[in-house]
Amino acid sequence: MTDFRAILLSESDGHTAPALHRLPESSLPGGTVTVRVAYSDLNYKDGLAVTGSGRIVRSFPMVPGIDLAGTVERSDSPRFAPGDPVFATGWGLGETHWGGYAELWRGADDWLQPLPEGLDLKHAMAIGTAGFTAMLCVLTLEDRGLTPGASVLVTGSTGGVGSMAVALLSHLGYRVVASTGRAEAEDYLRDLGAAEIVGREEISAPSRRPLESQRWDAAVDTVGGDTLAGVLRTLRYHGAVTAVGNAGGGDLHTTVYPFILRAVALLGVESVVTPMDRRLHAWDRLARELPTETLDRMMSVVPLDTVPDLAARIVHGGVRGRTVIAVSE
Repeated sequence: MTDFRAILLSESDGHTAPALHRLPESSLPGGTVTVRVAYSDLNYKDGLAVTGSGRIVRSFPMVPGIDLAGTVERSDSPRFAPGDPVFATGWGLGETHWGGYAELWRGADDWLQPLPEGLDLKHAMAIGTAGFTAMLCVLTLEDRGLTPGASVLVTGSTGGVGSMAVALLSHLGYRVVASTGRAEAEDYLRDLGAAEIVGREEISAPSRRPLESQRWDAAVDTVGGDTLAGVLRTLRYHGAVTAVGNAGGGDLHTTVYPFILRAVALLGVESVVTPMDRRLHAWDRLARELPTETLDRMMSVVPLDTVPDLAARIVHGGVRGRTVIAVSE
């Protein structure tokens, strides 16, 4: 029986406290597969969980981390054998079940996927939930009829999902317009493939007009709130926007006119309980269509003990691109 390092969240008087602990293997929850975790990542949702800023964690103590990638150490499942490289995203990890910020993880085999050909564990976590969500947005827009060459607005473009969406859409041949409130990020976004940069306030500014000039064929919105309302007012006829975030607020103040006069579509995308066949399809696309050198340009790799500090920074918009957590020493 071995012990392992983990970020453990505790709660006292309504306040969440993260700390790095060394725990016995006997403390792991039940499950059919035990994984030696090599990497995790940092998502906005992880930031909310670790800082206690959002109601993410359902019970304490909890190991946060909604994503993980590693090697099977023990398995009671016919699907996986010791030594298999695997990863998991979503499924309530870090919320209702211990997550990826630990050197050992145990859980259900149904939550694990084999590592796609062409990806290593580190780059799988450079993609993580953010890249998976971005690809689900692409698939959803494609299902709506979007084809390469169309103009696509990406809001919150320096964040994890936003950066991944810019890179993916550009690589697939779309004309990407990146919206950001960070003027210093222009070179970064153009390096990922953005053809045009617009200021955040240009999209989110309140308007008394139910419709504005038609500007983009589709959009990936990671912000919500006034930004999403602004996107709806400026979509072209039969345009569509995928909604995947609420960093700008959960309320949506809009009118019916974009829907009944321009036939636009507001399409929700979620990544936590996406069915496995859709997951496998999305990850196959990611492995084939997103160059690892693009991932290298947007990611940084940091040790496990930096998670509490980085969680506070990502909640306040202080993290750009993708942060990979090197979990094992």
